Amino acid sequence: ILMKPVVLSKSKSIYSKYKSFLTDFSITGCSETEKESMTGSDGEEAWHADFNQKTGVVTLPDFADPMSFPGYYEESVAKQEVCKQNLAVLIKAYESPPEEMDPPETFIYPRNDVQLAVENTLICHVTGFFPPPVSVSWAKNNVIVTEDVSLSQYRPRSDGSFHVFSSLKITPEDGDVYSCTVNHRALQGQPQTRIWSVPEAAAVLPSLGPALFCGVGLTLGLLGVATGLFFLIKATTTDTPDMAKNIKHLMQWTQSKTVSPGF
Repeated sequence: ILMKPVVLSKSKSIYSKYKSFLTDFSITGCSETEKESMTGSDGEEAWHADFNQKTGVVTLPDFADPMSFPGYYEESVAKQEVCKQNLAVLIKAYESPPEEMDPPETFIYPRNDVQLAVENTLICHVTGFFPPPVSVSWAKNNVIVTEDVSLSQYRPRSDGSFHVFSSLKITPEDGDVYSCTVNHRALQGQPQTRIWSVPEAAAVLPSLGPALFCGVGLTLGLLGVATGLFFLIKATTTDTPDMAKNIKHLMQWTQSKTVSPGF
């Protein structure tokens, strides 16, 4: 594969991106606080290095014949050493230039249609920032949440900036309000907060549906009883007046009864 190196260098961070004409890519990045190594295709991640767990992570979907990436993690560790050396040389050569920074944009949305008491996932998409890292925090009803929170790898965009996804598992209840707060150096101490609340439709529709169908069924049932009694009375009136009279009394008694709330 013919490889074309592209160096994305902004101040105290350096990221090298190798892209082939088959749209495969490999990214190595480092800064004073961050390390990144990723491989993918068509803009989708296939593998990344987890330097905290000291292992490689395959992020492709499960296949009958799963793919493996032998030697990739060891190579990533070696590339990080080279990246740090290059970073130190560049900082010295450019006399520690001021950082060029791009602030993030943040969006929050649920993964699936929202229903009360049904587990779902809120996604906070942070995009367009440079350099990494960003910090993402979650809150529910103004209380900080730390459980069931995840953060993806930093993923590059075509303009040299990055984006990242954070997710929170939720079981929404009526009146719940969630927020995602993002901080980045380019925001200069003014974090971005996006708020998401449980839609009113989620609170109304699940409870309205069974009652509505029950009401329609009850109405149709009563109409059927009344119609049947009507034709029965009509058929028997000319031949047996006493029987017709008794049936009319029965019909009046049926209409006077109230329906039990547990119907």
